[in-house]
Amino acid sequence: MLNLRLDDFMVELKDGSLKNVGPTNKKATAKLFDVESAEAREFGDKRVKLVFEDEDGNEVQVSLFPEDVRKIAADIERLEDDSHVFE
Repeated sequence: MLNLRLDDFMVELKDGSLKNVGPTNKKATAKLFDVESAEAREFGDKRVKLVFEDEDGNEVQVSLFPEDVRKIAADIERLEDDSHVFE
């Protein structure tokens, strides 16, 4: 299930194209639940792309620098040691 929240978001659809309307202070939050597949792969010369997909084909891609990936890997290792989630 993909949950998408858009704040202060308004666009204009004209001749098949989207155009920003109003100020450029738009924000969005995307959440993907019930992930069926997850993978990590190289993205360009300096990043790692994490790709998550649910059973409906909704997909979220996140591009991170290696130091951020290492931090997440360390967080997961800590959870494996301390959290009941991995029991």
